[in-house]
Amino acid sequence: MSWLLPRVVAGVLAALVGGSAGFLLGNPVHAPILLSVLLGAASVVAAIAVLDTVRGSRLMGWLRGAQIGPAPRETGFWGEIAYRVERAIRSREQRLEREETRLAQFFSAIEASPNGVLLVDAGEQIEWCNGVAADHFGLDPQRDRRQRVTNLVRAPAFVAYLQSGRYDDAVQMPNPRGRGTLSVVIRPYGQGMKLVLSQDITERERADLMRRDFVANVSHEIRTPLTVLSGFIETLANLQLTEVERARVLTLMAEQTARMQRLVGDLLTLAQLEGSPRPAADQWLAVGKLLAAVEVEARSLSAGRHELVFAADADAQIAGAEAELHSALANLVNNAVRYTPGGGRIEVHWRVMADGAGELSVRDTGIGIEREHLPRLTERFYRADGSRSRDTGGTGLGLSIVKHVVQRHGGELDVQSEPGQGSLFRFILPAARVRAAGARLSEPPRA
Repeated sequence: MSWLLPRVVAGVLAALVGGSAGFLLGNPVHAPILLSVLLGAASVVAAIAVLDTVRGSRLMGWLRGAQIGPAPRETGFWGEIAYRVERAIRSREQRLEREETRLAQFFSAIEASPNGVLLVDAGEQIEWCNGVAADHFGLDPQRDRRQRVTNLVRAPAFVAYLQSGRYDDAVQMPNPRGRGTLSVVIRPYGQGMKLVLSQDITERERADLMRRDFVANVSHEIRTPLTVLSGFIETLANLQLTEVERARVLTLMAEQTARMQRLVGDLLTLAQLEGSPRPAADQWLAVGKLLAAVEVEARSLSAGRHELVFAADADAQIAGAEAELHSALANLVNNAVRYTPGGGRIEVHWRVMADGAGELSVRDTGIGIEREHLPRLTERFYRADGSRSRDTGGTGLGLSIVKHVVQRHGGELDVQSEPGQGSLFRFILPAARVRAAGARLSEPPRA
């Protein structure tokens, strides 16, 4: 109220000055003294009122506009009003700007969420959705705003869930765009509004299915040799066998035991590959040494039934885990030996490609593989011909191990095969993991 007292004092002084002026001006013309004083006071007060009106109209004009510039700079009453109004407006603008910034950051955070977020009002109309929700439900974030959600997302499971009012559990529904399965959960908030959260669970379901299949396959693979061993043990316990029969039974029992050992060994290898960090790129292994070790195993398995050719550049080196690389190449070569009839030819080659990458290839003249089986060869326990694979002693995990080793070394596995024409397996390593033996040990891998 600092403006009130000066304004009252100024009004009183103006009236006194006006009255005095009226008295002095009216006295020479013999005008009535009271009338002269009143007219003089009224004139001065009217002048002040006009001035106040002008100053007030300036402030009113500024308020009616966009208030972009500063308020009119006045003194006294109108100056204080202009200052306080401008300060209140600027304070409100700053608060609105901060709220808009926080709201924009909030929506940006939701937009970055890996899950879909959809806001629905009390009338089931779309208020807002992020890009993930738009992709999940087949919506347009701008065009479909204020549209009734059940007119756009017509999956019966979703509509029934939304209208049921019971949102304790999530509901699963097919992706409206036909690309897997969505898990949708609704959470009420505000005055009848709903928050619809969606998540693509296609990969999770696929992983669960693979895990169930894996457990079923392992159980089946182990049950078979256990059943055979159990039968042979019962035979030995209850029947009188000749030495020849007894030796035959023990041989078969040893084969089934070895089969289970291979299966458990391959499962442990896969578990180790999946749970350990990628091999370092500074541990170098001579390709010639690797091929020589695998050749010994291949000739033992072949027992002279095949023509084996191993060729490698004696100076070549590759970076990686020796045990993993040996396991991968040995699996490829052993498969070639098992699926190539006697008298066939198996070639194992190493070469450096034009881009500096290295290629280990295993080519055979075996039975070959039909084209429809090629994409699934590296799946666990997948067999193009199950009975024939078991007859050769395979576990169904070899190519899955090869795939994991290749991926862990940053490479790729290429398979080419036709029935009756043999097969070609190519294990390609990136240039960063290939060098000549003469390179300095301190030389970093090539990029």
